[in-house]
Amino acid sequence: HELKSLINCQDQIGTLMHKTLLTFKHNLTAVLNGAELPYSNGCLEGFNRKIKQIERTAFGYSSFTNLLTRIRLEENLYKEKEPNAF
Repeated sequence: HELKSLINCQDQIGTLMHKTLLTFKHNLTAVLNGAELPYSNGCLEGFNRKIKQIERTAFGYSSFTNLLTRIRLEENLYKEKEPNAF
């Protein structure tokens, strides 16, 4: 209830804060759920960031399969092949 009253306050605030509060008012249900519930999408956002970083450093792979293989290697889902010892 306190968060809802802060979002709906009519005090004199700056322009940027006013825009932020308007966004919060527009998405009030989501904001309240995010503050109340223990769930987070931090792991998913981190994984997405890792994929984007792989794409940036690779400058585009020649095939989608190569991109998927690189992602799986980064996540330790595949093991790199050991070099053949002679």
